[in-house]
Amino acid sequence: MHKPQQPGRRTLLGAAALGAGAAVFGGAGQASAAGQASAAGRAGVPQELPVPLIVGHRGASGYRPEHTFGSYQLALDMGADVIEQDLVPTKDGHLVCRHENDITATTDVSAHPEFADRKTTKTVDGVKLTGWFTEDFTLAELKTLRAKERIPGTRQHNTVYDGVWEVPTFEEVLRWAESEGRKRGRRVWLHIETKHPTYFRKLGLGLEERVAKALRAHGRHRRNSPNFLQSFEPSSIQRLGKLVDCPKVVLLSTLDSRPWDFVEAGDPRKVADLVTPEGLKWLAGFAQGIGPDLTVIIPRDKDGKLGEPTSVVKDAHAAGLVLHPYTVRNENTFLPADYRRGTDPDAYGDALGVFKAYLGTGIDGLFSDNPDTALLAAAEFRKR
Repeated sequence: MHKPQQPGRRTLLGAAALGAGAAVFGGAGQASAAGQASAAGRAGVPQELPVPLIVGHRGASGYRPEHTFGSYQLALDMGADVIEQDLVPTKDGHLVCRHENDITATTDVSAHPEFADRKTTKTVDGVKLTGWFTEDFTLAELKTLRAKERIPGTRQHNTVYDGVWEVPTFEEVLRWAESEGRKRGRRVWLHIETKHPTYFRKLGLGLEERVAKALRAHGRHRRNSPNFLQSFEPSSIQRLGKLVDCPKVVLLSTLDSRPWDFVEAGDPRKVADLVTPEGLKWLAGFAQGIGPDLTVIIPRDKDGKLGEPTSVVKDAHAAGLVLHPYTVRNENTFLPADYRRGTDPDAYGDALGVFKAYLGTGIDGLFSDNPDTALLAAAEFRKR
C-alpha cells in the first residue's frame, strides 16, 4: 500500500480532472481512449490518481473520530487516494479541521468548566444552533480540548478513541502530508473544504486568503499541486481561483437546495438549475469538478430505494467536469432501503453493492467514511 500508484488502463484523474474537455466516462465505468488522450494532453498535471478515486471522508471516520490524525492516518494507511479536511477558523485567525464550527458534538468542550460561559446560540447559514463555536476560541484554548466521536449512538466502537487526539490545525495537516509523502515516496493528496465562507467573511475571518497563504507556504498552490479545493459556495471557489491555481470542486447539496452565498446574494438558482447543461457550463468556467449529493446522481424513490441514474454524470463530463459525489457509509441507517440488511440500523448493510451501483454510473471519485470498503469496490472498476 505504500508503493507509488501506477497509471492503470483507465484515465487517471490527475490528468483528466483538471482542464476543459476532461474525458467523458460512459456506463459501467468504461472510458473513451480518445478522450483520455486529449484530456491528458491539456491538463498538464502528474498522472498520479486512479479513476475512480476514493476520498477518505474526514479521514477514515467510520473507524476513528473524524478530523483527527488518527482518522487521517488510518485512511492513508488503508490506501485512500485523497484525504479530506474541512476548515474553520479560530478567534485569532488560525485554520483548524472540524466539519463544523460548532464543536459541541466533536470535542469534550462541554466537560471544561472554564469554557461554560462560551456556550451560546448562533445562526449559521440560516440554521439556529446552540453550543460552542471555534470562532470564540483562540487556537491555544482549542488545543486544550480533545476530539470525540460525533455519532456515538451509531458508532459506539469509535468512542474507545474519545480523548486521544487534539483538534488538528491545517498547518499541522500540511506538515503531516509532507512527512507521509517522503516516507511513502509519493505525494499525499488532500481534498480541502472552506466551510461557511460567507458567514466567516462577515466576521472578518475570510477563509480563502488564509487557505491560499498556507498552500503557498508549502508550495501546494499550483495547478499540479496534490490537492483539490472544494466548497458548497460557488463564490468561494471563484475567490480561490484568483488566489491559487490548484483544481477546484463545487460541492452541491440536494436538488431543491440553494448555495448559501446564493441566498445571501438573492440568486434564485437552486442545485437543480446548476446541474442542467447550462448550469454545468457556468460552473466549468471557474471549477474543474463538482461534488454532488449522491441523490443527484441516483435519486431514491418514495420508499427510500435507489431509482434510475440521472443524466448528470454524462452532462458534467460533457462540460469538462469531473464528479466526486458524497458520501457512502457502511451502516444500514445511511444506505438506500434496498441495500439494508437486517433490522439493526447501526449494523453494516450491503455497502459493497451500493458502492458498485454508484461507481457504475461512471463517476470519477467517491467520498466514503469507510475507505477500505470503497477501495475494494473501486478496484473492480479500475481494471476495466
